[in-house]
Amino acid sequence: MLKQNRKFLTPLFLLLLLLLTACGEKEKTASPATEQDTKEAETKTIQTTNGEIVIPTNPQRIVAEEYIASLLVLDVKPVGAPGLALKNYYLKEALKGVEDIGVYGKPSTERILGLKPDLIITGNGENYDALSKIAPTVVIPYGELKNAHEELTYFGELLGKEQEAKDWLSQYDQKIADAKAQVDAIIPEEASFSIIEDAGKSIYVYGDNFGRGGQPVYQSFGRKPPANVAEEIMEKQWAEISEEILADYAGDYIILTSNDRTVEDFKKDPIWGSLPAVKNDNLYVWPEERSWYYDPTAVLAQVEELTNWLTNKK
Repeated sequence: MLKQNRKFLTPLFLLLLLLLTACGEKEKTASPATEQDTKEAETKTIQTTNGEIVIPTNPQRIVAEEYIASLLVLDVKPVGAPGLALKNYYLKEALKGVEDIGVYGKPSTERILGLKPDLIITGNGENYDALSKIAPTVVIPYGELKNAHEELTYFGELLGKEQEAKDWLSQYDQKIADAKAQVDAIIPEEASFSIIEDAGKSIYVYGDNFGRGGQPVYQSFGRKPPANVAEEIMEKQWAEISEEILADYAGDYIILTSNDRTVEDFKKDPIWGSLPAVKNDNLYVWPEERSWYYDPTAVLAQVEELTNWLTNKK
């Protein structure tokens, strides 16, 4: 009887042992994935121009229509961005592999939907209703973040990368300070600077937060427009002017965006050539692909470019 019970109990014991081992292995295998899923599923509530919204604390698939350079600085690569951003002179290498979501300002909701984002970042509130149906959408209107510090600080807090933002801004400030010191050592403090764009039939002047060199010249170098138009330019940020009043807006130094004309072309022009800045070789001409952008990465590169020009002038 004892032998028969042993024969019955031994296989039962082995079966039970196998079941317990299998359960243990399954639990070990499942645990890391469960922890990761929990981490990614965590959310937080933030205040935006569209009220309070809930976003992931650790977003994995961000579609960004704007502020892309700040994401890259914080080591966050979006899965989708507008075609215009993908051609950004300063970012195009870093954005290789990022999907094109269409026209800037009017992105394709179908393309964005296909990317399965868990967070969308844009500067255009007009698309909020459509985009927010796809994923939590944060709208930061154009001009609300006025410089690199405001931009990096905001996104550092949004993405939980406050220290990374502080570290980058510390290096940024040092580079800007070094560049400003070089320029101040050569260019008189009272010298005025103008930010102008030659757009063929139109001429535009800009302030300190509209690209074309305004950020490096007015913010980083601390320079000023001509006194008689300074208040207007800084308040409106841009204005279209005619050649007849160009002299009123032309400073001692002109940073000029033009795709089709060179410094020599402007020297030969009867109106442009009569300006003191042009006569004194204080005219810098660059194309829109380098001047239009005003993100922190672009501004740092533009500061370096303009510093080289200003400190190496004959």
